[in-house]
Amino acid sequence: MPPKTKKPTAKEKPTATKKTTRRSKPIKKWSMYPSLDDEVSNLLREDNLVFTFHPNDEENTCLNGYDTNVMGRFACRNKNCTAVWTSKQIAITIRRYPNERYNARVYHQSCKRCLMTFKPQLDHESYAERVAYRIKKWCGVKMEAPPFKGRSDGPHRSDLCEGCKQGRCSKM
Repeated sequence: MPPKTKKPTAKEKPTATKKTTRRSKPIKKWSMYPSLDDEVSNLLREDNLVFTFHPNDEENTCLNGYDTNVMGRFACRNKNCTAVWTSKQIAITIRRYPNERYNARVYHQSCKRCLMTFKPQLDHESYAERVAYRIKKWCGVKMEAPPFKGRSDGPHRSDLCEGCKQGRCSKM
């Protein structure tokens, strides 16, 4: 006959350990760059236009919206990857709001090696020229399209472009 096991008392009962689950932050798919407003404003002043950066990205309250591309570079921050790449096809959505306000949503791209998504380091001149050009066009300023600078070193990867995934990339 097997020995009788004593039933644990309340003090002796093992306590269940809670598993701590680490919740990952949602992957950010776009960013805005209010720090580049001075560069945009300087270009707008050439045509006596004064706009301010609108920090709230609200598609339903904008007067105009336009999808285009700017240039920049990406640096993968995955410690096991560290890829670096440039892009002349970073998708952006420029929006104009009432009371001479604007913003531009800049879409992120994913690394083709590790597939992690990252925010670009923008070419300031490219960004300012594109945003100012679009605002001037909306305001009726007659001007020629800014020249495309540089050439692309490869095909546009829609599967890595957050602008494409959200239907906002002009390369779709």
